[in-house]
Amino acid sequence: MTESPDNTMDYVEFPATDVAAVKTFYSNVFGWTFTDYGADYVSFSDGRLHGGFAKSEAVSGLPPLVVIYSKDLAATQTRIEAAGGRIVEPVFDFPGGRRFHFADPVGNVLAVWSEQ
Repeated sequence: MTESPDNTMDYVEFPATDVAAVKTFYSNVFGWTFTDYGADYVSFSDGRLHGGFAKSEAVSGLPPLVVIYSKDLAATQTRIEAAGGRIVEPVFDFPGGRRFHFADPVGNVLAVWSEQ
């Protein structure tokens, strides 16, 4: 994946009770391409946007997870907390980088990722 512009949305992650089924569905209907990361996660590209489907026990009522790119996770986390956001999932490693999840002041949960 090429480097994304700093502080922009560049990935969206959806919950899926059946990762293989959604992969087949979006491939057949829209021609999306996929990369598997085990049985519980698959990333997709629709030719313009990248995203993923993560294994979840339930989907009803769960919103997609919008992921923002940042060149500096620590600095972004500091700005989020200073502006009244709260960290709901601390920084963790994943194939391709590291990320954390935060809630904005009204409760929307988003994530921030970086290669570092």
